[in-house]
Order: sequence, then structure tokens, then C-alpha cells
Amino acid sequence: MSEEVIKQQAQASSDEWRPSKNPWLISAPLMAAVFMYALDETISNVALPYMAGSFSCSHNEATWVITFYLIASGIIIPAVDFLCKLFGRKNFFLLAIIVFTISSFLCGMANSIVTMVLARFLQGLGGGAILPLTQAIMMESFPREKRPQAMALFGMGVVFAPIIGPAVGGWITENWSWPYIYYINIPIGFLVLAAAKELLEDPPYAKKQTGIKFDSIGFAFMAVWLVLLQIVLDKGNDADWFGSTWICWMTAISCISGIIFLITQIKGKNTLVDLSIMKDKNFFFGTVIQIVLMGVMMASSAILPSMLQSMMGYTSFLSGLSMVPRGAGCLVATIMSALFITKIGERKMVFLGLITLGIGGLAFGEINLQISLMNIGFPNFLFGLGMVMAMVPLVELSCRTLRNDQMTNASAVQNLLKNVGAAVGTSLVTTCISRFGQMHQYMMVGKLSELNPNYIERLQSYIGTFISNTDLASATYSAKGLLYNSLVQQATLWAYIDTFRLFAIACFFITPLLIFIKNKKYS
Repeated sequence: MSEEVIKQQAQASSDEWRPSKNPWLISAPLMAAVFMYALDETISNVALPYMAGSFSCSHNEATWVITFYLIASGIIIPAVDFLCKLFGRKNFFLLAIIVFTISSFLCGMANSIVTMVLARFLQGLGGGAILPLTQAIMMESFPREKRPQAMALFGMGVVFAPIIGPAVGGWITENWSWPYIYYINIPIGFLVLAAAKELLEDPPYAKKQTGIKFDSIGFAFMAVWLVLLQIVLDKGNDADWFGSTWICWMTAISCISGIIFLITQIKGKNTLVDLSIMKDKNFFFGTVIQIVLMGVMMASSAILPSMLQSMMGYTSFLSGLSMVPRGAGCLVATIMSALFITKIGERKMVFLGLITLGIGGLAFGEINLQISLMNIGFPNFLFGLGMVMAMVPLVELSCRTLRNDQMTNASAVQNLLKNVGAAVGTSLVTTCISRFGQMHQYMMVGKLSELNPNYIERLQSYIGTFISNTDLASATYSAKGLLYNSLVQQATLWAYIDTFRLFAIACFFITPLLIFIKNKKYS
């Protein structure tokens, strides 16, 4: 019997299974869990200064609260397929919710940076499994012709929650206190646990299995690769990247571990992940595009509130509020996807989304220091609109040619790579802002010259302002300092502008990859 015939029989067998409950009803606890996990990816960002104060630590030390959450999420995702076989997928999902909920309580109760980081690591272990499990369950529970609408709902949670995370976190932190950004997970976690226990069920191929072997070697190399990679990406810019010896060593060990992990997964038996799915063109190119999109989404979500707080004096709540128009764009795009995706086709929807994202990046490239919160709204709305229009069809398109029994493994691989893309993207933009700022400062500092009449005119004006309160030398020194600070501020602004334009270039650059994705119709 040919391999193609065997594949068709396996696909027919796996596609016969349907849940006894309504799939839309099943989606309720799944989406609540996704929203809870995705919200916690960014809700801590604006609360870090408050945590640093509570724990009497530096801001750099407080950032480990975010780093260890991402590290734990990255470690658990590749092991999802194995753990589903070990416990049964439903049981593993319930376990993930329990771990996430308990660790959220521990985060709120933490009284030192060490206990906080450990609690966040545990929270990441529980939360990291939620996203791939939800994606796989929803893809399998819905009939193939209904999957675009199901993925519209899934994409809404994945994209919308991290966007509103800073606003929610800022409001809770300023009106209550930072522990409550974690305590809010506790009632949601209990409700999700009760609903999931009642509604979820395992298909035959996702039940608990016996005699399975754990790929301990692959897991060890994968853990070393991801942990060191995340540390390098988070701390590399502060340590001057490869000008630092420890960064060089960690990068080398991470790269070697990653290569060995890849070799073990390709050549080994009973591997942690099945990389044969990368042979599927839809899955491969769809995943590549999603990696870039996640990098753009998480990086832009990180630097915009930071820019508003550091350069324009916004509070943590107002800077988080600036992301609300992006959430509105997500809502509009979700409705559009659900209504029109079957009419205009998935590839066209993704194309329109990428173009919209690119236009949003170019619009951000026109900002200045005199803008109001409303001027941030339109580009942000375009970002939210384009992100969901591109991401939602891609999730479904990339898995369209896979069998149902491949979904759990495919979701794990895809979400692992998307996590790496988000980490790399966030690290790259931090470096870009630093380096572009230095470049523009070098280019502009020549203008602060006595040969420049505009500089002399402005300098004399400032000296005239200061001279009434001090002597000429001190007034001149203060005036020059004020002008130099203005130059640094403008150089930093240009760095942000250049970085936003890079987002546009990235979106336009990956658009041709859509050619390799088949818009296969369901039979």
C-alpha cells in the first residue's frame, strides 16, 4: 500500500471524530484560558517599577519577572505532545489550568524578587501549554468548513489580550496595587477548570497512552537552547552584545544546543516533536510568516508605551490606554474575518492584512513630540486591524493540509517558533532604538556649532532666560545643556521612527511568501 493511500486513510479516520458537545460551547472555557494566559504576557510590563520598589531591587532585576515567564513558556511548549500522550489531552489541559491558577496566587503573595521569579516561572510552565492545546482542540472540534470562523475567535484572543494587557495592568496597578494583576486570574481559573472538566473530551488519538518514552536528551538540549537564547536576547543590549564575553559564551552554547536538538529531532526515534510536518509547504511558509508577525506585534506593543512614558511623560495607565485603538482594530478585523473570509479567500485576507500592517508602520513613522494621544490612535487601529486580518487566516491555512491527529504536535511546533520570533523581535527593536539613537545623535551634533546661525540664535535666547537668576557662565552652561538634551530627545524620536518603519518593511517583505501557500478548498 502506498504512503499516499496510508496518509489518506489516517486522515479519514482522524477526521471522523466529532465532540458530543457543541464546539462553540467548548470554545468558551478554551478562549477564557487563552485570554488569561495571553494577557499575562504583557500585563506585568507597566507594573515593573512598582515591583522593583516593593522588592527593593533594580529595574533590570525586575525584568526577570517577564524573562522567566517567557523562558518557562518556551520550555513547556515542545513537550506538549508528549505530555498529552502521558496524561491524556483533557487531563493535561486541566493540569495546566491548575498550575497557572495556583502560581498566579503565589505571584501576588511574593515578598521578594526571588520568590516572584520562581512563581512566574511556574506560571509560565502552566500557561505555556494553554495556547497550543487550545489551538489543536478548536481545530479538531469544528468541521473543516467552520474552522476559519473558529480561528477568527482564537486569533482574537491571541492578539487582543496582549494588546490590552498594559492598559489593564496600568489601571489595576494605579487604582489597587500590582499583586491584583495576578489575583484576577484566580476566579477565572476556577471557572475555566469547572467548565473544561464538563465540556472537553479526548478523541481516540489524544487519549492517555502507555509505554511512551520521553526524549530526555532532546528535552535537555532544547531547554539549554531556549533558556540561554532568552537570556541573551533580554540582556544582550545592556551588555553591549558581542562586546561582552559572557554573551559570546552563552550565544555559542545556545547555538550548539539548538543545532544538536534539531539533529536529534530529525534523526532520532520517539522524539519530543515531529519535525516532518515542516515538509508541508502550507505549514512551513505559514509558520514563517507568523514568526515575523509575532515579532512585529510583541515588539511594537513593547516600545510604544515605553516611548510615551519616557519621552512624553505619560503615566503607566495612559501609555497602556494608547493601545486601546489597536484592540478596536482587532475587534473590527475579527468581525470582518468571520463574515467575509470565505467570500474573498484566506490568502487575499492575509495579503490585505500584511499591507494594512505595513501602512500602519509607515503611519507611525510620521509621529513627533507634539502629538496627542489621538494621533497615536489611527496607526494603532491599523496595526490591530492588519494583525488579525493576517494572523487569523494564517493559523487555519497553515494547518489546513494536516491531519487531525497531527494538530497537537503542529500547534506545539508553531507556537514554539512564534515565541522565539516574539523574543527575537522584541530584542531587535530594543537594540535598533539604542543604535539608531546613537547614529542620529552623531549626525545631528554637528549642528550645535557656532557656525550655525539658528543654533546661536536659540542659544542666546536661552541665555537671556537664565541670566536673570545666575551669572553669564552658568547661564551659558545651562542653555547649552538644554539644547543638547533637546538634541538627544530628537535623536531618540528618530530612532523610534526608524524602528516603526522597519515594521513596515518586514510586513511588505514577507508578503511574497503567500505564493507558496495553497488556498486548498475543503471537500
